[in-house]
Amino acid sequence: MTRSTPVLHMLCGLMAAGKSTLAARLSAPAGVVRLSEDAWLAPLFADQMHDGADYLRCSGKLRAAMAPHVEALLAAGLSVALDFPANTPEQRAWMRGLLDRSGVAHRMHVLETPEALCLARLRARNAAGLHPFAPSEAQFHAFARRYAPPTPDEGFEIVRHRPD
Repeated sequence: MTRSTPVLHMLCGLMAAGKSTLAARLSAPAGVVRLSEDAWLAPLFADQMHDGADYLRCSGKLRAAMAPHVEALLAAGLSVALDFPANTPEQRAWMRGLLDRSGVAHRMHVLETPEALCLARLRARNAAGLHPFAPSEAQFHAFARRYAPPTPDEGFEIVRHRPD
């Protein structure tokens, strides 16, 4: 049995840009594992997350715990659709460490979804009540201010996605 070369798929885009939808699509083929930050944060830390600072603290703990797991999956020959935001240089530095330690191929998927569409999707998602978190528009804007797409000097292989 031949195993394909593992790939670490990373996702960058505003809140409600479609990162989780893309991660689900990327993880559809056999041999690709989707790891969702929201799916882990909700049961572990939902009661501790009340604002952006709480999210940063809890997501930092989760990243520290998940790094060896992600690396083990990649070492086992599985690809990973890492449904964790790669929206800041700090978040991408953590992902760069995963790449450097594992030595696998990668794709940095950058979702170029307009802010207005993201806000409309966020409102609809919050109204449906199916997502583990329901960030406010104020929280959306606070995180959007910190958003910084990857730069060429970060050395990622970029795949751009625009809404249809």
